Amino acid sequence: MPKLAFRIVNVFTRGGPLTGNPLCVFEDAAGLDESAMQALARQFNLSETTFVLPSERATARVRIFTPAYEMPFAGHPTLGTAHVVRGLRGAGDAITLEMKAGVIPVSAEGGRWTLRANAPRWREVAEPRAEIAAILGLAEEDIAGRPLWVNAGKEQLLVPVATAGAVRRAAPRADAFARLKSEDGHSMACVFADEGDARGTVVSRFFFPVGAAVLEDPATGSACANLGGWFCATRPGEDVARTVSQGDEVQRPSTLFLAVKAGTVTVGGDVTELARGTVDL
Repeated sequence: MPKLAFRIVNVFTRGGPLTGNPLCVFEDAAGLDESAMQALARQFNLSETTFVLPSERATARVRIFTPAYEMPFAGHPTLGTAHVVRGLRGAGDAITLEMKAGVIPVSAEGGRWTLRANAPRWREVAEPRAEIAAILGLAEEDIAGRPLWVNAGKEQLLVPVATAGAVRRAAPRADAFARLKSEDGHSMACVFADEGDARGTVVSRFFFPVGAAVLEDPATGSACANLGGWFCATRPGEDVARTVSQGDEVQRPSTLFLAVKAGTVTVGGDVTELARGTVDL
């Protein structure tokens, strides 16, 4: 019976090892088929579980699964898996990961990892602001700026609001949230308040459905990359640097570092290994 080694890491940590977004990384997934990977992701029941495979194009190939489906790209799985691959392969502080969304470059300074996202693309939102606000449990006047669907690896809805208080008040309606559909049929929304260049901070929350409920992610690297795409769309040609605060409402405080420079989006954060183990199949 195969014995599969895994590691548990926390990504985008803030001030301690039990912060950020947890991730399970299977060190060697050779021989596992898609159904086994999906079953293991369902077993661990984290927001994502990753599987490391050989690659002819990059340092390693990575497949990312939620408990329900496979994802082409996600931020905290990219950074957390890179941290594990460095330890496994002795690959140094600059590696590449082959994903369904393409080959993603990742680099490190100590325990802080940074990925370079795909070039973002965006499209307008069909629903009027009043409808978007109602779905998110907000007032129409809370929305400030231009809601957009953005894709820097995984399309999500980006909704700017006027204040951090509005971010904290957001309470998506489970009965209506599914009306917000991405190009691949998923309902995902990032609600954020940008406190501007002077302060350089963003307060953010990210929502997604599971069954009949709407849940909240503690730290979402793909949404941070898409936030960079939102800045590219709304402030074309400008360089932007932001520290993104997320996860406080779910008691998993998280910090993400976003930069947009010459149209290139990078997302960074600290990674901490928490545990190692094996699964017997």
